[in-house]
Amino acid sequence: MPRYLFIAKYTAEGARALMQTGGSARRSSIEKAAASVDGRLESFDFALGEDDVYAILELPDQRAAAALALTISGAGIARVRTVVLMSPEELDATSQLGADYTPASTS
Repeated sequence: MPRYLFIAKYTAEGARALMQTGGSARRSSIEKAAASVDGRLESFDFALGEDDVYAILELPDQRAAAALALTISGAGIARVRTVVLMSPEELDATSQLGADYTPASTS
């Protein structure tokens, strides 16, 4: 099943809510949301710095990933970026595709 990295940054309202409900409640909420689109939460971590959350989810397809990202962002408590992840084996297979590409010339 495809894997996606969800990177979230809380709004001020979201940070206040997190302080009231705690981190475990947020992880449970994401587990439930992933299950609702036939997916699974693989990992969920809080971070210090520019980003607040890194979550890896296994989801059936990009429509499910987009639905989750839009739903979370639409709630207004966090802004979500989504990154498609590839395993080393998937990259091995990709390298065999041999796309025909000619780079732009500077002359």
